Amino acid sequence: MTPVRVGVFGLLGSGNLGNDGSLEAVLGYLRAEQPEAVVDALCGGPEVVAARYRIPATRLHWYRGEYRTASRAGAVAGKGLGKLVDAVRTAAWVRRHDVVIVPGMGVLEATLPLRPWGFPYALFLLCASGRLLGTRVALVGVGAAPIGDRPTRALVRWSARLAAYRSYRDAQSRDAMRAMGVDTARDEVYPDLAFALPAPPPGPAGRVCVGVMDFHGGNDDRARADEIHRRYLEGTTRFVRALAEEGRQVRLLTGDACDAPVVAAILGAVDSPLVTAAGAASLADLMKEAAAADAVVATRYHNLVCALKTGTPTLALSYAAKSDALMDRMGLGAYCHPAREVDADRLIEQFRALEKHSAELRRTLAERNRVAARQLGRQFAALTAALFPVTDHALRETP
Repeated sequence: MTPVRVGVFGLLGSGNLGNDGSLEAVLGYLRAEQPEAVVDALCGGPEVVAARYRIPATRLHWYRGEYRTASRAGAVAGKGLGKLVDAVRTAAWVRRHDVVIVPGMGVLEATLPLRPWGFPYALFLLCASGRLLGTRVALVGVGAAPIGDRPTRALVRWSARLAAYRSYRDAQSRDAMRAMGVDTARDEVYPDLAFALPAPPPGPAGRVCVGVMDFHGGNDDRARADEIHRRYLEGTTRFVRALAEEGRQVRLLTGDACDAPVVAAILGAVDSPLVTAAGAASLADLMKEAAAADAVVATRYHNLVCALKTGTPTLALSYAAKSDALMDRMGLGAYCHPAREVDADRLIEQFRALEKHSAELRRTLAERNRVAARQLGRQFAALTAALFPVTDHALRETP
């Protein structure tokens, strides 16, 4: 029997630990349920993906400066030519596969600054190629949100329409796609794929983890991006300083390589031996940090996922509806604080309340994690039925 050919697609291996965690969860599923499958990737960081996950990987964009601002004529021409070359490259890659999976990630949203001719265009090329060439494209456990920019919204809407399978990581994502004109009657909602990753055992407690982010607002906040970043950094720094002045150990976490300047700024401003930074290289590393904490205060979505997965009481510096939805789903909806308007005094009050109810919240998280595990089991069963019905039947019939 010819092995099924599976591709994985996205901004993977590019420094975002959440994206890579979603990939890791899907690879775990494939190795368990489709062990004979031949898997490779079309992704942002092919060298990282090939080395870390031991699968062949191809660069997503032909033009290497795709995500840098094009200020010179040569760069503008390179980007323009890249769009044409990528259409051919993507179609050729898709044609070699039976199935392509887009594992999690916020591929249908613009909650952070995003240009339409970057990743949204790449996703449209993928889904259009799949429809034209008969390759099933699956958007698995993805995030979506209302999009104001018309070109971006159009590319996202058509990508979703052309996909053979869609599931979402929260109900708000499905609602957003329905509002954009996508028929979601058969689309299901499941927990984020990262909840399928194994959780580490609890470590020695005694510190507070604070997950920080190079946050400048969303796609519609470009005019006041600097102000948003300044307020976020000042409020977060004040909160970390208050903890250190109380003698608390604080561990700074990130979720993307671009967050390093924020860590450096906080370390420089607080200047305390009680405040240190973690060198996490994966979601597993982040989970180990969170498991060893009394509490977590975090901004990035997958920092929150890691903390909640380990059952650690968590307070969200929320920058999008997806964070609020995640916290509510896990029973901690009362512990959200707006990342665009960080008020250090109010944040400290919320943190006190979080710690006061720590034991109760840990019990709540344990139960919600059990529910999430069962729901993700149903997600993977549905994925097998949708993408691998022929191979699944053939394997059952094999004597």
